[in-house]
Amino acid sequence: MSSKTSSLMRWHHDERVDDGIMRHPADSVAWKTLDKLHPSFATEPCNIRLGLASDGFQPFKSTKTPHSIWPVVLIPYNVPPWLCMKQENFILSMLILCPESPGDAIDVYLQSLIEELKKLWETGVKTLMHHLDKFYVTCIFVMDH
Repeated sequence: MSSKTSSLMRWHHDERVDDGIMRHPADSVAWKTLDKLHPSFATEPCNIRLGLASDGFQPFKSTKTPHSIWPVVLIPYNVPPWLCMKQENFILSMLILCPESPGDAIDVYLQSLIEELKKLWETGVKTLMHHLDKFYVTCIFVMDH
């Protein structure tokens, strides 16, 4: 991770003001509940919290055979609020291509992604934090709203 990115990923810990006003995902009940349930995860500011989102669209409006594309993005919540929802920070993790909306079957499509994210939660990944000039085992958690 570059020095700029690694320092931004610690913003929620190093620079956020905790004044009881909801300005960032770190101010949410979900974030605070995760901190209470997993204190060892919470105490390491280099651990990454992500949101997962998907919304589909039909790329071809005038065809007789409908097609649907559902991008699945991961959103890093560690960064400052003015960067959280910027498109350039979204991580396109997969595209679901199907004739129509996946509906309840979206679980089947997401299964491999969820398995990978579970591994990153359980074992983490060795990451160099340039601004600290140290390696960390960074764990990843997908936040539930």
